Amino acid sequence: MLFSLLMAAAPRRRAGSLLLLLAVLSSCSKPQTLAALFQKTTPHDEYARALDRAGLREAALGQRWQAAADQALHDSLVVPLPVLETGFFRADQPTAASYRYAVQAGEQLHIQLSRQPGPTQAARVFVDAFALPVGQPRELIKWTSADTTADGALDLRYRADADGQHLLRVQAELLAAGRYTLRIWREASFRNFPVRGRTDHDVGSFWGSERDSGARRHEGIDIFAPRGTPAVAAVAGTVTRVGDNKLGGHVVWLLDAATGQHLYYAHLDRQLVHTGQVVRPGDTLGLVGNTGNARTTAPHLHFGIYKSGHGAIDPLPFVRHPDAVPPALAASAGDYLGHWVRLRTSSQVAAHVQLSTKASAALAATTPLLVLGQESHRLRVELPDGRLGYIATPAVVAAQPLHRLTLAADIEIQAQPTAVAAALAAWPAHTQVVVLGRSAGYALLRGPAGLEGWARI
Repeated sequence: MLFSLLMAAAPRRRAGSLLLLLAVLSSCSKPQTLAALFQKTTPHDEYARALDRAGLREAALGQRWQAAADQALHDSLVVPLPVLETGFFRADQPTAASYRYAVQAGEQLHIQLSRQPGPTQAARVFVDAFALPVGQPRELIKWTSADTTADGALDLRYRADADGQHLLRVQAELLAAGRYTLRIWREASFRNFPVRGRTDHDVGSFWGSERDSGARRHEGIDIFAPRGTPAVAAVAGTVTRVGDNKLGGHVVWLLDAATGQHLYYAHLDRQLVHTGQVVRPGDTLGLVGNTGNARTTAPHLHFGIYKSGHGAIDPLPFVRHPDAVPPALAASAGDYLGHWVRLRTSSQVAAHVQLSTKASAALAATTPLLVLGQESHRLRVELPDGRLGYIATPAVVAAQPLHRLTLAADIEIQAQPTAVAAALAAWPAHTQVVVLGRSAGYALLRGPAGLEGWARI
């Protein structure tokens, strides 16, 4: 009954009713800020179910919200890390942003999102991370999820357990509008570097390097430091073995309490722990040396990680230095966010949009692009046909009117240049409009009160 009343209400009244109902849905949903790894239900899932219970998911706006969520999982754009992007949410046209990036086993991903203050800041933003298994690009695994707190902020860390790609989806509740800033960067997942006072810049021999004239491969990293430098527990755990062997010399094995992985410390000058000892991150396990087969090498710690069912894995991503946290966008970068742009006809920059399909799209100079996200040197844009891509900022300019005209007949204004697109308004004959661009036989028009939409004229 409530759904029928909402759909029958006048547009302005209906929007107000929807906002009230969605606020109730938000306040009644189960409080969740950080979901568990490999969760079955996420805050995004719970919100979708709340829409179902209210009958809103079958409404046109609810359908567009779900379609945007689904499209984001298939049309994600590949981005290099670290990322800083400012984006925006549209109340009239639900959208979802998605970002695909490479990950290595052991590295930690740090994600921060903040919303600018506004009338709908209380509306939640859902952030969902998915893993894309190698060789199965369409099979997404829910990895972790979060939603914003009352102040419109989110701070999420999670660890990758295999090399591959992850996908991050960002979507707000229905009718949310306004800007957000998203940062994604990599950092070490271990709390402590294995050699006190050293960093990954002191690694002199890496995973996979040849040993014994190619007869075997290096199953760890070598961290060089003066003899006697403390080798410390990178994580909390239990010492499972303290001993000696021909290759490693004086060694210590540490069982990671959180993951069950075994950490291997070799070539120690001295061991300072005993089997069964429980240690905390930063506790000294031994002193750096060059025992075993490292007698002719400068003192260093051979540090290895062994994962059950996988054997040795590369330790570097677990201890790597973090990416530089991306700074805020400079004001001189210009502000295209939420606006239409077109190509610079005289630009020397390649005028192609890089699409999520790894292809590119050549565009006519009259094709308008809606800017959904802005980085320091490129823009995330939506093409008239709904495809998403990135284009270099210097390649575009703000879309100025191509010409002005007076409508000869009544027309319907649509959200996209397709016959099945949602109707935004109806403008009567003699309405004064400006043409901002053209695509597929449609014109992008700006009319009364600044409303923009498409029409076949």
